[in-house]
Amino acid sequence: MTCKIRLSASGVHLFDRVSGTNVLLDEVAVPVEQFSRAPRYLSVALTNACELRCSYCYAPKYAASLDRERVLQWAVELDAAGCLGLGFGGGEPTTYRQFPQLCADIAQATSLPVTFTTHGHRLTPALIDSLRGSVHFVRLSVDGVGATYERLRGRPFTALVQAAGLLHSLAPFGINAVINADTVSELDRLAEFAGAAGASELLLLPEQPTKTTPGISDSDAERLVQWVTTVTTEVRLAISRSGFEAALPTAEAIPEESPLDAHMHVDAAGVLRPNAYASMGVPVGQSIIEAVEALREAG
Repeated sequence: MTCKIRLSASGVHLFDRVSGTNVLLDEVAVPVEQFSRAPRYLSVALTNACELRCSYCYAPKYAASLDRERVLQWAVELDAAGCLGLGFGGGEPTTYRQFPQLCADIAQATSLPVTFTTHGHRLTPALIDSLRGSVHFVRLSVDGVGATYERLRGRPFTALVQAAGLLHSLAPFGINAVINADTVSELDRLAEFAGAAGASELLLLPEQPTKTTPGISDSDAERLVQWVTTVTTEVRLAISRSGFEAALPTAEAIPEESPLDAHMHVDAAGVLRPNAYASMGVPVGQSIIEAVEALREAG
């Protein structure tokens, strides 16, 4: 096993991208001047393009796409600065031109694990084969089950089931689910689907406000919290940083880790932000690490 090493105020973090093994040596005191400069994880919106029209989607709707060589350069720089993971989204990352080649280039040029989030409807056996060996984890977006999914996403649920089967042959994968008035009643069915599909995790995403939607209501948020605190499921549960963590029995991956050390996000226009929902950001110039430091100073 070849481990990537990250140094921070939390200690020495060892990570292996093939097995997914994480070891934190929190008893080791790391001098400040040796802290890794990159965030632990960076999410990247490769493109805003997506053929679905989900009403609660927060992704920008203007046309934008990142240059492949620029993303590869970022990955190499982040890898050298102690980043432990790169996740592609959008939009829909599988609409991105030469997506398999980008994943292969990063997997070969760096020690970063490559992950992506997808709606699944562009997956084919040929695309899966082209990604094999270059992708280490995938997230499949599943908002509701059966008829609810079809109403919200405008695609047949049977096609989604087929997509899950294809992903199972590629890499470990998890299920993402936006939780709102339409889906909060289907949490049991979502957990059952995740387990039956072979997913390793069910990530709950309380709906965030957009220009056209108010986000999850207080009553539905209470139902979500009640479900999480009482449910028994074989699939590991996770939740996005959305303000509900204090009310749930969550475990921090890295105790007392600052948000900007844990994660940052680059949108499809090349602006580095604290997360995908944030309005403030720093345009990435020649160096993404310089942008990282500028964002920390601004924050």
